[in-house]
Amino acid sequence: MATSHLAVLEASSSKYSQLPVFRTPVVNKETGKIESWLSISYRQLQQDVERFAKFWQSKLSRDGVLPQSVVGVWIGGFTYTDVLHIYGLSRAGFTPQLFSLRLPSPVVIYELLARADAKALIYEATFAASVTDCPVPAHLAVRSDTIPESPYSLSPLPPITEQDVAFVFHTSGSTSGSPKLVPCNYRWIATSLTKSRQLSTPGNKNQQDVTVWMGSMCHIGQNFMLLGSLQHGSCTIQPTAMSFSSEELMDMINHCGLNRLNQFAAFLANHLRRSRTDKELLSELVGLDEVLYSGLPLPRDEEEWAYKSGIKLRNTFGSTECGAMLLSIGGEGRDAPLLRPLAGTAYEFRPIMQSTGDASHQSNMQLLELVILKSSGDCPDASLRHEDGDFYTGDLFQEVTPGSYVFRGRDDDWIKSENSLRCDTKAIEDNTRATCSALIKECIVVGSGRPSPVMFIEPAAEINHDKLKKEIIRKTRQFHSRRYLHERITSPNMIVVVPPQSLPRTVTKGNIRRKAVEEAFKAEIDRIFGVIA
Repeated sequence: MATSHLAVLEASSSKYSQLPVFRTPVVNKETGKIESWLSISYRQLQQDVERFAKFWQSKLSRDGVLPQSVVGVWIGGFTYTDVLHIYGLSRAGFTPQLFSLRLPSPVVIYELLARADAKALIYEATFAASVTDCPVPAHLAVRSDTIPESPYSLSPLPPITEQDVAFVFHTSGSTSGSPKLVPCNYRWIATSLTKSRQLSTPGNKNQQDVTVWMGSMCHIGQNFMLLGSLQHGSCTIQPTAMSFSSEELMDMINHCGLNRLNQFAAFLANHLRRSRTDKELLSELVGLDEVLYSGLPLPRDEEEWAYKSGIKLRNTFGSTECGAMLLSIGGEGRDAPLLRPLAGTAYEFRPIMQSTGDASHQSNMQLLELVILKSSGDCPDASLRHEDGDFYTGDLFQEVTPGSYVFRGRDDDWIKSENSLRCDTKAIEDNTRATCSALIKECIVVGSGRPSPVMFIEPAAEINHDKLKKEIIRKTRQFHSRRYLHERITSPNMIVVVPPQSLPRTVTKGNIRRKAVEEAFKAEIDRIFGVIA
């Protein structure tokens, strides 16, 4: 059998049977405060996965769903029970197709099920009213306490090869109205195990590492990090929210033994900002063995503050298609933030042809695009590759010293939201221009590191701004209904009307400069999202 997530779970549940694999919060329903943290052992995880596997094997077989069939899973991905549904389905011999709660349109879900040839759907109670006329058998993702122990043995897993698909993820941004499928085969899983093991290696082999959930199990980030944690017998804390407060962070450190913090940059920045005035929080952050962030770059001042204060900061760069690819050097030297490829991969940084832009932004900097070679085990499915067989990420870097790189943005029109999910700004702009051509002269969508995008409008004629915003929302409503929540502009508050020709443009072509708009209108965008400077 090829190396797999299930093989790792089986080995670790034997080797680390009594150690906690998860800590989950007990929250007072009246006060919303955490009262205590429950421990779940590696042995219990293995037993629970098998219990869920028996449940789904029995239920889905009665629907006529055959082993190795794709089964859609439309859940939050933030809880221990969600892990059991995903790993339980996998152990039952099925291939989970993972949908995010941030994609709330059942129409799009059904389309993606059809594309993956899925034979069933498991959905969270949140969507019970939406799951109507489902084209495949649909079942509620039941609570753990409603799944009884079964006296029956699990059917053995069918033989698998490197080319068999283990999971189907989806790009975190929409293309042509819906996400793309990202099938991950067992060759990809085996490489992810190698990479995640590097990323999660404990600094102190004499104590158990304790880290924290960084995102939904329906996205690649947390799935990848869990693979690393399981291999090292580490423990993962389930927070009350991904944007957990600094108070909750300190509670996890003091009561759960958290020693490695993994967070997306936008959430970590909140703790770093507070640590400037909270000495206790700063002390706790400095005391951590590692603070690993991903997704977006940290704001320069926050990154400098962290290094200056002695926080052991590291950055990992990754994507849905490939998982983690690069890791910063770390330490206290000037090269600490520089990124290097993870061992065991086959990447190239290829020079790109630079377009002519604002003369003030031209330099002698050679930009390089990260390319995943077809020989690399983490090169994604053939459906996502270039015609030459390699995968072109669209991510641009500068080589600062031989083999060490700094991220310099993307060569396309995608931005990343605060939870590092992608948004195709050009698609939003094109739709707005097409549906609102009589109302607007020009538009630009920004929102890097924000909860949702914001659109700046230069109107075509004098018109009441509130009326203009509402009309734009009305005309674009259908387009946005098919998109992820983090990609939508559904409120007039997310539209800013500015005078004609007032947005920053390139000198040569007159194109609106997205990053310059972000910078020039930062205060306005902060106000929209209630950011306190």
